Amino acid sequence: MSVLDLFRMDGKVAVVTGGNRGIGKAIATALAEAGATVVVAARDAERNEQAVAEISKAGTAAHAVTTDVTSRTDLVNLRNTVTERLGPIDVLINNAGVGIHGESLTIDDEGWDRVMATNLDAVWKASQVIGEQMVGRRSGAIVNVGSMSGMIINRPQWHAPYAVSKAGVHHLTRSLAAEWAPHGVRVNAIAPGYTKTEISDIDDPQWKHYWIDEVPMQRYAQSAEIAPSALYLASAASTFVTGEILVIDGGYTLW
Repeated sequence: MSVLDLFRMDGKVAVVTGGNRGIGKAIATALAEAGATVVVAARDAERNEQAVAEISKAGTAAHAVTTDVTSRTDLVNLRNTVTERLGPIDVLINNAGVGIHGESLTIDDEGWDRVMATNLDAVWKASQVIGEQMVGRRSGAIVNVGSMSGMIINRPQWHAPYAVSKAGVHHLTRSLAAEWAPHGVRVNAIAPGYTKTEISDIDDPQWKHYWIDEVPMQRYAQSAEIAPSALYLASAASTFVTGEILVIDGGYTLW
């Protein structure tokens, strides 16, 4: 076996929440290219099917299960449906997330609750629901998508709820990693920096100074540059790695 074989995911079943666009779709595509059977779990059924068609071109056949990750009932249905159709879940990528900008005195409870429900509570629920199966099998890898925003204060756009939710994801990652390590389940996270996605306004000239000029590498990331790190943490290439937050930010947090 060569070192590259350790990155292969043949025979593995991987669930990617929010896998129908952006970083999630890039991760799903990378897992499929490595041989995994990928399941996209997100709310938009039409977008899910479009993503599945694209991901399937990259590797093994992909599947979709329409899922609201904030709903424990939906997550239990996701676990049971995938297990019945494809077998036990080997990899969970907790990627689904939302963000809002605004000064803290202007953000209402609905905004705070919506961010927490998707970015943090859903990671907790999905990890519980699918982690229960992994712990029972004494095998599995969970990769949470955090953010460099969980480590710094972004500017000039303030977004306290988002930053707090991602900091919570990072600490939840460490907590579950410590608890589940004796049961053969690894839990890690990636912390991307500024990344170009379908819905980002990262090319807006007014943000260039903060989002590009202040990055040591003088650019933002593409989603495809984030995905390989998730593959590493999901694969046998990282069998002695757990509880880590892998920062992928072009050096932004060095300052």
